[in-house]
Amino acid sequence: MQRIRAKKLSDVIMEQIESMILDGNLTAGQRLPAERELAEKFAVSRPSLREAIQKLEAKGLVYRRQGGGTFVQSELALLENAPLLELIASRPESQFDLLEFRLALEGMAAYYAALRGTESQKQEIQQAYKAVQKLQQQEPENQAAQAKALSSFYQQMIQASHNMVMLHIFRGLLPLLEDNIRRNLEVLCADPDVSEQMNRQRVRILDAIVASDPEQARLASNEHLAFIEETLLNINRQNSNLQRSLRRIELPQ
Repeated sequence: MQRIRAKKLSDVIMEQIESMILDGNLTAGQRLPAERELAEKFAVSRPSLREAIQKLEAKGLVYRRQGGGTFVQSELALLENAPLLELIASRPESQFDLLEFRLALEGMAAYYAALRGTESQKQEIQQAYKAVQKLQQQEPENQAAQAKALSSFYQQMIQASHNMVMLHIFRGLLPLLEDNIRRNLEVLCADPDVSEQMNRQRVRILDAIVASDPEQARLASNEHLAFIEETLLNINRQNSNLQRSLRRIELPQ
């Protein structure tokens, strides 16, 4: 029989901080609490805490600023600000790829938020959507601000799903997803009927999550994104037909 070795205290602390990063309690670029505060939180000595921080630094999960504290590595945000994201965003056809990705991600997030979300998390989702509605009333032409608010709404939903993989994928791709939402709003909100229908669909997603109805939440999310995709495709077809008509008009007689 092999002897069971107890974990070093610094390893236990390191794993606790890693869990905080994975769970989203510590986000990319965020400063860790002061050394004394962390030592009190974990009820450990400061030398053990320092050793744990050194191990996290060696793993590339945190970094130190001289006289400025310890921070979670910003590179933890997947591909954030990478040239690849800019390349994807520059291709018009990629917007439909992003919609398909969002359909899968947000549908699962809605399902698990309804299944696993706590009451306080559901209240946070409701507050996030109220912020969206407030912006729509006060700044109806500001699609960039609305896209940011909608991204926060979806992020609250994903946090309530308690799925760390979905959360970090969403955060890593946030600039790309937010840009997709903004582009969609700029096209779709030109039609008040379409805009109103999207709002009703989002309310159905929210209501299903609050009611703890996972299947209805996923269905409502999927229907919402399918509606956006179908409407955008119809608009593109109409624009294409218009362009062809204009070219025929311009042909010499």
